[in-house]
Amino acid sequence: MIKDILSDAEERMKKTIEYFVGDLATLRAGRANPAMVEKLMVDYYGEPTPLNQLANITVPEARLLVIQPWDKGSIADIEKAIMRSDLGVNPNNDGNVVRIAIPQLTEERRKDLVKVVKKKAEETRVAVRNIRREGNDMVKSSEKEKLISEDESKKGMDEVQKLTDKYIKEIDTITLALSLIHISEPTRPY
Repeated sequence: MIKDILSDAEERMKKTIEYFVGDLATLRAGRANPAMVEKLMVDYYGEPTPLNQLANITVPEARLLVIQPWDKGSIADIEKAIMRSDLGVNPNNDGNVVRIAIPQLTEERRKDLVKVVKKKAEETRVAVRNIRREGNDMVKSSEKEKLISEDESKKGMDEVQKLTDKYIKEIDTITLALSLIHISEPTRPY
């Protein structure tokens, strides 16, 4: 009974971390990354469609994204979606592909990114804590229904807390690494 609750909580916490990491990949941090635009919704013949379902997205250079739509008629819609997004970039097209030059980070943009990363980290911590609360509620419910003893309940809640601490620490590690290494430091020429 407790093992099932712990297994479920851990699986959900892992997925929360995976979502957090994927969400961070969409941030514009001075280097081109297809994840920045692949989930961007494009109005394709009246249907909102993720960009990665409409085009091939490549990174031929460190600061250049090239989007090659499978349907050339969707280029204008792709450009509009990019301009409406919060990426802060200007797309260019030559009739066949859309190019996005990723500008170098300014100090102001770095500070904004650190704030965004910290905000997303806090949202992820809250999600992990909610999973903890749900796990503890399930343990208490099992105790109330006399499926487990009071000692097993206490031990189960301690295990749920250990899981929570582990994943909160992982969030903090990711946040610190990103804030210090990739965003706070000025970019160096390679």
